[in-house]
Amino acid sequence: MFFRQIFEPDTCTYTYLIGDLLWREAMVIDPVLGEVDTILRTLEAEGFTLKTVMETHVHADHVTGAGALRDRTGAKVVVSRHGGAPCADILVDDEDFLVLGDEVIRIIATPGHTPGCVSYRWRDRVFTGDALLIGGCGRTDFQGGDAGILYDSITQKLFTLPDDTLVYPGHDYKKRRVSSIAEEKSCNARLAQKSREEFITIMQELDLPKPRYIDVAVPANQRCGALIN
Repeated sequence: MFFRQIFEPDTCTYTYLIGDLLWREAMVIDPVLGEVDTILRTLEAEGFTLKTVMETHVHADHVTGAGALRDRTGAKVVVSRHGGAPCADILVDDEDFLVLGDEVIRIIATPGHTPGCVSYRWRDRVFTGDALLIGGCGRTDFQGGDAGILYDSITQKLFTLPDDTLVYPGHDYKKRRVSSIAEEKSCNARLAQKSREEFITIMQELDLPKPRYIDVAVPANQRCGALIN
């Protein structure tokens, strides 16, 4: 098993690399455009062929490197069927799965932050994108977000995974790298011991600023990272 977590400091985004050591094939989850060269250098150094680029959703806070990686490697881009990114090569939905050599990655639909959010479960870990963060969750005040749907996704999908499942989020602004389902069920400030109604109220009262790059990122990411001149 090969696993690598890459931190992009400008937007505090995590990118993940998964590799099958027998077949020397790799997948990448949520690549940032500015980290494409780092990703390619890592894959080359480890002797991997990039097969798949997987997005947890259409991001509003950074421009994806999915299209650039596809152009340079021939890898297939994977996005939720409900993600609003027709540029993708493979559209996935709840309970679908992807194969990487001898590895299987399962798709869990986790809408709410956006309608097209998915999480990817691999072995003992789940990559939750912006649906479930360490101690928090993705916001629900733009891109078709819905706090009630997000609560259902987390409590009925993610929180039903085994407690020792590792949680690898799409971002962390304190540079925390990993959590667990048990930790988030017991300690997450927005979700632990909160009813659906309490959670909706919390999300409605966040009053967060607009993401810095949203006006550029969203239209670009609907085109797999192709910037619009």
